Amino acid sequence: MIELLQIIGGKMKTILALSGLSFLLALVITGCTSKSDSHLQIKSQNEVIHASTLDVGKRVAQWQIDHLDNFDYLAKRYRKGTADPKNWIQAAFYIGLTRWTETVNDQKLLEHIEEMAKQQNYGLRLKRPMHADDHAIGQTYLWLTEQTDNHQAYQPIKELFDGILENPSSVSLEMIEVEPKRWGFEGPCQDRWCWADALFMAPRTWLKLSNITGDKTYFDFADKEFWATVDYLFSEKYGLFFRDSRYFTMTSDNGEPVFWSRGNGWVFAALPLIIDDLPLDHPSRDKYIELYKKNAEGLQRVQNPNGYWPASLLDPGKVKTPEVSGTGFITFGLAWGVNKGILTDPKYKSSVLQGWKALEQAVEPNGRVNWVQQVGKAPDPVKKEDTQLYGVGAVLLAASEMMNWAQ
Repeated sequence: MIELLQIIGGKMKTILALSGLSFLLALVITGCTSKSDSHLQIKSQNEVIHASTLDVGKRVAQWQIDHLDNFDYLAKRYRKGTADPKNWIQAAFYIGLTRWTETVNDQKLLEHIEEMAKQQNYGLRLKRPMHADDHAIGQTYLWLTEQTDNHQAYQPIKELFDGILENPSSVSLEMIEVEPKRWGFEGPCQDRWCWADALFMAPRTWLKLSNITGDKTYFDFADKEFWATVDYLFSEKYGLFFRDSRYFTMTSDNGEPVFWSRGNGWVFAALPLIIDDLPLDHPSRDKYIELYKKNAEGLQRVQNPNGYWPASLLDPGKVKTPEVSGTGFITFGLAWGVNKGILTDPKYKSSVLQGWKALEQAVEPNGRVNWVQQVGKAPDPVKKEDTQLYGVGAVLLAASEMMNWAQ
């Protein structure tokens, strides 16, 4: 095997990098050469990762963009919600796409994002104005302001958030379903950030608005609400987030608490995005980093041997198939920590490499992302042909950070 690797030329390495075998080659090279060649080992491995990541990211982004005008590949019950760019499903995709676009400096992708935002008149869904899910697309509009200096892009967000600041909700964070049910609400507490997903959807929008306007009032509010939710939903014992209060006493088939992979992925992906946007002197910065490290430790230890994180984090037998949305968000989060020098234990680097290999394997040659759990709030069965835009966004976030890894 060593002799075979020694005769592989640069062209062959490139070919392998563009296939799912890139990690196998990289890991074998790392393990089979002498210490004196360590610099060359790392360089060779990074070249393989870079080529593979660039290929996967391009294919994934293009496939999804090419399939934004027809959602027949989704079950009928998901098509209407998916088709609205202002809804959280597409918003999560665009959060991943903006990160990828900035990472690879792709002007065509920037033009696509600009066109989408203009078509939506930079608007948000206003039927439930305080709901975090409907604030998520604002991150993309504000990103456009950062990239293009288009201050028109955030005016509807500012108007909405000014109204919320004038009359903020003080409802309990307990998830209690009441009758009659309100449109699009699981419970009245969703006027605040009472479920884990919300910490990905809304806080960064408020932070970006503070950064752009210079008015710290917006993030002062978001920072307070963020930590209220963390104090309520984060388990210090497990280093994981309950999805909402209904899960505090719920157990899985094996008797362990139910911690949902994507629910934790939402928060864990949000933390690097927020920390990157935080002013360096912000008084909460160290607190966010400390939470990030606790969550990273809790997540790293429950990764499956195949590189995926189980849909039910403490009960891998509950859903035995791969699941990409949670795995993508978690891989992104861990890779960011390794790249930033925050996670220094070798176990984290190993987890990232295994996670990225798993994500590579979930992407079809044409760029379609498989194994994405459908819209839900708990660990549910997943089929190979299941895909969704937030899963694509998760893969693009991971790919963006793997590009940084390879530099």
